[in-house]
Amino acid sequence: MSSIMRITLEEELKKNPELKLSDIQILREWCEKQPHLPKIQDVELAIFLHSSYYHIESTKKRIENYYTYRSHAPELFSNRDIRNVKQLRDAFKVTAYFKLEGKTKEEYCIFFSRMVDMDPSHFFLSDSLKACLMSIDELFWTRESLAEYIMVIDVTGYTTGHVGRTNLVTLKKMIYYCQDALPVRLKGVHIINSSPIFEMIFNMAKHFINEEMINLVYVHSSLENVNKYIPIKILPNECGGKAGPIQELWKTQLQKIENFHEWFLEDEKNHRVNESLRIGNSKTSSDLFGVEGSFRQVEID
Repeated sequence: MSSIMRITLEEELKKNPELKLSDIQILREWCEKQPHLPKIQDVELAIFLHSSYYHIESTKKRIENYYTYRSHAPELFSNRDIRNVKQLRDAFKVTAYFKLEGKTKEEYCIFFSRMVDMDPSHFFLSDSLKACLMSIDELFWTRESLAEYIMVIDVTGYTTGHVGRTNLVTLKKMIYYCQDALPVRLKGVHIINSSPIFEMIFNMAKHFINEEMINLVYVHSSLENVNKYIPIKILPNECGGKAGPIQELWKTQLQKIENFHEWFLEDEKNHRVNESLRIGNSKTSSDLFGVEGSFRQVEID
């Protein structure tokens, strides 16, 4: 994917005895027969294998989905130049995304998000999700490649003003990508500090979520039940924990994203599918995500 990647195949082999060079060879040979795919490094194949529990056919499908979805969802995966795109820089001021230092009792890592600017006029869903995916890319491809994750999404401050700026087509693309393409073992998604307003959106989004994923989602209106899954002490201070202020934790992650700047540019330039080379019928956004139609924004009476 990128010469900027900091992990190596040797490191992955040392970390995980389940990883076999013979499996990587099988995938490499398969990739060479898929002319529409970009060049994929062996270490990337190792990460795809891990995320698919070392099932070869499942790994092939995830690889295909990963590159194809990223190619056909430009609102999420294009113009990721954080240094020169003001709209993107502004998005990073609205919502924080970062990995917490602590883990669950099962040793799952935790990816946390929460709005830091709750003014709805500053909220643009596609830019916010793009910032989220950039944070995920920086983390998964450099530091925690073989981890298992839960996501904690704190929806404090989500109001009717935010609902009215929520594009369901974009949200659908994000959901499809996370459940079908994201190269990570996702063990749970915990929505905390939920409200009736957020749950209205969630009930709409359920139509896009497959059964396997929906079984991983937990919605908490308070922190009382969260402690069953996540030690409260490892959460940020604003959530009753002791991890530190969200702004400080986010500042640290932002610097890592800044340092990853060249990776994002190279990714967009060199790591998309070429539909003209695909064997068989080429794919379109409608094939992947359905026809957009007129149902885009959520309207509040």
